Amino acid sequence: MLENPEESCGTPHESVTRPPYRGPMESDNPTGDPDNQQGRLEAYLAGFADGEGTFSVGVTRRPDLRHGFQLVPKFRVSQNPERANVLELFKETLGCGSIRENDAHRPADRTLVYVVRRRRDLLNSVIPFFHRNPLLSDKRRSFETFETIVLAMAAGRHMDRGGFNHLVELAYTMNFDGTRRKWRLSDVIGT
Repeated sequence: MLENPEESCGTPHESVTRPPYRGPMESDNPTGDPDNQQGRLEAYLAGFADGEGTFSVGVTRRPDLRHGFQLVPKFRVSQNPERANVLELFKETLGCGSIRENDAHRPADRTLVYVVRRRRDLLNSVIPFFHRNPLLSDKRRSFETFETIVLAMAAGRHMDRGGFNHLVELAYTMNFDGTRRKWRLSDVIGT
């Protein structure tokens, strides 16, 4: 039985709502129909993202902003250049994002990355895609936290200090619990 997403990713703000998470057996995407090419493609891409994708919320220093930092949600999928066609499939299927060289700080890293950062695209394309095609691994928790943060930002929750701090705390629970971040949690939320 899948956990309740409200419990697995922290308590979202009261007025932030989302459709209920539906497990893989409850998807609206009938991938079992051999005539449903789009459904099969989406299922393939979701599985690929389950292995090679990340949902993250970066924290960037921005002294010009009210809280001195900015939250930057993004969905990424990386791949070697000789298999860049998979990244093109993501871009075509989701209808947004860009493909570029990976910004990893390793000189030998030649990978390419498909990235979606624009909030409107995350809300209208990426999040609905993963509701239609649920993730099967533990990465589902990162997606649920990511979704909570993106929805809260769309509702303006990050504009006041309490909401901003809550979203930063949620972001720091994702992807190695904030251990690989440039800024310590206490630096960002001012505690």
